[in-house]
Amino acid sequence: MDDSLVMLTVLVALLLGLAAGKAWERYKLREGRWIDRRKARESPHYILGLNFLVSNQLDLAIEELTTAAGIDADALEIHLVLGNLFREKGQVTRAIQMHQQLLQRSKLTEAEQAHVLLCLGLDFRRGGFLDRSHEAFAEVLRFDAGNYYALLNLEKLHIEQHQWTEAYAIRERLAALSDPAQRPKHQAILAFLDTQLGLQALDRRDPSAAVSRFESAMQLDPKVLPAYLTLGDLQREDGRPEDALATWEQVITIAPERAYLVFDRIEAITREQGDTERFQALGRRLIAANPQDWRARLALGRHLANDGKPSDALDLLLDSLAHNPHALAIHQVIWQALAALNFDADLVQRYMALTREAVFYLDPHVCMRCRYRSTELLWQCPQCHEWNTFIEERITPADDSEETRA
Repeated sequence: MDDSLVMLTVLVALLLGLAAGKAWERYKLREGRWIDRRKARESPHYILGLNFLVSNQLDLAIEELTTAAGIDADALEIHLVLGNLFREKGQVTRAIQMHQQLLQRSKLTEAEQAHVLLCLGLDFRRGGFLDRSHEAFAEVLRFDAGNYYALLNLEKLHIEQHQWTEAYAIRERLAALSDPAQRPKHQAILAFLDTQLGLQALDRRDPSAAVSRFESAMQLDPKVLPAYLTLGDLQREDGRPEDALATWEQVITIAPERAYLVFDRIEAITREQGDTERFQALGRRLIAANPQDWRARLALGRHLANDGKPSDALDLLLDSLAHNPHALAIHQVIWQALAALNFDADLVQRYMALTREAVFYLDPHVCMRCRYRSTELLWQCPQCHEWNTFIEERITPADDSEETRA
């Protein structure tokens, strides 16, 4: 009987202890009042703040989350989000102060310290304090050596400072941490970084090191076009025009939509060799393979115009204009051909009919990731830093749109 009573007493004490622990986990005494620690996350202010954040209404999100944070000053995640919002609003100093205050908390776990440091590194980077940003991300890696986001941001810091060797090493670490399905993506980025290292070697007047880097890039990713372009340039300078032509012709095979990048190069060499037919044959082959290829028509038309064949050139140029009436380069060569033909009235009328609805613009390339616009094809976006994300933006001709609607 006594043993049963003792057992019952122990059980009741255990249950009371568990209940007290749960109560302490949920409630906290502050200024003489018991505060429900879960109210911050369950309050309408927290939910509203998240809703405003999702809808990109940052000012309202800050207002609601600040109120939610006031309910429980210890709610780490709310203060982290608030600091990040201040950074996005451009209030970098306030974001830094908030995240530094969070680091002063005595009972942060290593995972929590790493997360706060990551946010602080982003604050420093946004504020232009690159050395301090680097230190913060390196500290994150001390707590968590495989932190993908710290490595990614370190790589971006190195890229911004043209520290290509360091960026390459970081990308190799990222590749090692990634799933095998992501391997092609990492190889493509490594190939672009190899190309930058090759260009850096050229700046040091070390062409053999540059060639080695370009060849390494092409092995990593056969589609890394800038490596082919510059390697061909080096081969031409080295007195090997046929090797240069072979390298540039690989660009046409690998990425026919980018063939225009080598048109001027190939034309220059074939003219030097006195073999103008070779370039003309290339242009006709590309047009036959892709009737929508306005750039091939433009290149061949310019070539014929320079060869004293403005009439033949104009036919190709007007066909090119029908496929892309917004390209200023086409109009410039057309005017050159029209001038050579003494502005024949019928030809001028034909030109005017094709251009009547055209809209001229000078920024046809846009980043698929962040929508940054550029007047030229860039291999890395200067805004989001992603590689090979630019596409040529086209405005659909009016006639095509009407046919589609019909």
